[in-house]
Amino acid sequence: MKFFIDSADIQEIKKAVSMGFCDGVTTNPSLVARTGRPFKDVIRDLMEIVPGPVSLEAVSENADGMVEEARGFVGDYPDHRDKIFVKIPMTPEGMVAVRRCADEGINTNVTLVFTATQALLAAKAGASYVSPFIGRLDDISTGGMQIIEDIVRIYDNYDYDTEIIVASIRHPMHVLESALIGADIATIPFSVVLKLFNHPLTDKGIAKFLEDNSKIPE
Repeated sequence: MKFFIDSADIQEIKKAVSMGFCDGVTTNPSLVARTGRPFKDVIRDLMEIVPGPVSLEAVSENADGMVEEARGFVGDYPDHRDKIFVKIPMTPEGMVAVRRCADEGINTNVTLVFTATQALLAAKAGASYVSPFIGRLDDISTGGMQIIEDIVRIYDNYDYDTEIIVASIRHPMHVLESALIGADIATIPFSVVLKLFNHPLTDKGIAKFLEDNSKIPE
C-alpha cells in the first residue's frame, strides 16, 4: 500500500520523504492556506520534493470551470504533468469534468466520496483515483471501512483501473484496516504517520538496551 501525505507543509513532507513514507501528496486550499505562502510557490516546491503524485484541488462548481483549472495546473507545471492529479468533487458536473479530463489525458482524483456507488460512478467516468472520506463517515456513526471493502470488491469484480485512496484518516487503526482490506493508497496526516511508530514495548526495549550498554566495561 502506498502512503500519501495529506499536507502542504514542506518541512513535514521532506521528513516523510527522508523516511521513505511519502509516495505522493494530497493537498487542498485549507492546507495550502495554513502555510501562509503563495499557492504557486507551495506547489512548485511540492513538485520538486515529492517523488510521486501530487493532488491539487479544483474549486469551480461547474464542469467548464473544473476543466479550465485542470488545464491550468498542467500548463503551469508542464515538466510534472504526469505527477499532477486534479481533485474533483463527486457531483454530476464533476463527473462531466472527469470524463473530459480523461479524454485529454489529465489525471483526476474524485473526492468527497461517501458511498460505494459514488465510487463506481467515478470509475466509470474515468477517474484515476477515488477518495472515500472514512473519518467523516465514522463521525456520523457510519462504518467508514465497510465502504472501502465494498469499493475494493466492486473494482475487483469489473477490473477497473481506478485506484482507491483511503482519505480522512484519523488514527493508526484506519491505516491498518486499509492495508488489510487491500486499498491501493492511504493519504495520511503526518501526525498520524508518526503515531504508527508508537509502542510502549519498543520504547521499553530501547531504554533497556541503552541501560545495559552503559554497563559494558570499556
